[in-house]
Amino acid sequence: MIEIKQLEIGYRCKRKQTSVFQGLNASFQSGSLIGLIGDNGVGKSTLLKTLTGYLKPLHGSVLIQGENLESLSFEKKATLISIVTTEKIGGFNLTVYDVVALGRTPYLSMFGKLMPDDIAVIERSLERLGLASLKDTLMEELSDGQRQKVMIAKSLAQETPIILLDEPTAFLDYTSKHKLFEDLKVLSLEEKKLIIVSSHDIDLMQKYMTKALYLKENNLFEVK
Repeated sequence: MIEIKQLEIGYRCKRKQTSVFQGLNASFQSGSLIGLIGDNGVGKSTLLKTLTGYLKPLHGSVLIQGENLESLSFEKKATLISIVTTEKIGGFNLTVYDVVALGRTPYLSMFGKLMPDDIAVIERSLERLGLASLKDTLMEELSDGQRQKVMIAKSLAQETPIILLDEPTAFLDYTSKHKLFEDLKVLSLEEKKLIIVSSHDIDLMQKYMTKALYLKENNLFEVK
């Protein structure tokens, strides 16, 4: 599903390159919940941005289903990979349904009209995360845990085989964190998705994850 080969990640600014991590090799398959673990500043968020194609590798490659990520169009990437961040979507009187419907954007025609198939996917995603009764609720009225579920439902509606989550438990209480990881584990198994989660909740991740990628200082890493 995802294969990382001799990957060096970082940032380019004009003629300057800033390397964050290098020499990374790993592969992950569908139906897995992967924990991305490491101290602040070691490169977890940079790696997730590289896996989405937002950042280009400084060296090496990322293969998605055998294809080099850099060779794929923006539209193709949007059908393969979705990402859930801690950024809060709100304002403009957006309802839960409106936000989840945004996941269908890569599949809409130039007129942006939702077709019956799109509506079916949206409703199924809402049901899958237990949000059907909240579909008309404004995002500003939700708890942090409910907001995270909405963003995951949006990723489900995007129908990507790969879902990346960057610190999804950052604003959640202990019970909500447990429930979120339970939901992610079930989704990875039942929907046959590859889900990669960056989090500081190591104890929780170790309970639910299939495998972990540990990023350490001095470009050391471990997959286990």
